Amino acid sequence: MIRSFRHRGLVKFFKTGSTAGIQPAHAKRLRLILGRLNAASDVSDMDLPGLRRHQLSGSRSGIWAVTVSGNWRVTLRFEDGNAEIVNYEDYH
Repeated sequence: MIRSFRHRGLVKFFKTGSTAGIQPAHAKRLRLILGRLNAASDVSDMDLPGLRRHQLSGSRSGIWAVTVSGNWRVTLRFEDGNAEIVNYEDYH
């Protein structure tokens, strides 16, 4: 289950479907990622074909990322079976 968000546009999209705070072209993919993430109880549940789940390193150790499109990722941390600090970012 998703416990907390960092990106305001992403939480608005998750709760209402509004694309005002995200890139509209990413809506379909984000809907898939967030739906799966909300049902996940472990980061391994996000290991789906095409999502390219990977763990970040360095100062962002413990954070996981899945690909949305191009350089855009949804990043998150899993704790006690819940996703938290879910963010939508262009981190490259």
